[in-house]
Amino acid sequence: MRLDKFLKVSRLIKRRTLAKEVADQGRITINGVTAKASSTLSKGDELVIRFGQKLVTVKVNELKEIVRKDEAEMLYSVIKEEKVNS
Repeated sequence: MRLDKFLKVSRLIKRRTLAKEVADQGRITINGVTAKASSTLSKGDELVIRFGQKLVTVKVNELKEIVRKDEAEMLYSVIKEEKVNS
């Protein structure tokens, strides 16, 4: 599954276009490698996403095309959240 689609389906980022912009700015890494919006995700991958002054590390648990809102958090598990000083 594409990175931008996963971020939207899992509701980590609300819109796919916004997910694409964040990826294109180089603010997302998959297993330590800078990712593009079109990067392919696999089960078990580790994502590090930079939201402003916060770094969020999540592990991909499942990949599904369509998910209900209450099931979205089951697609990933948050490993850690940390503040970034710039």
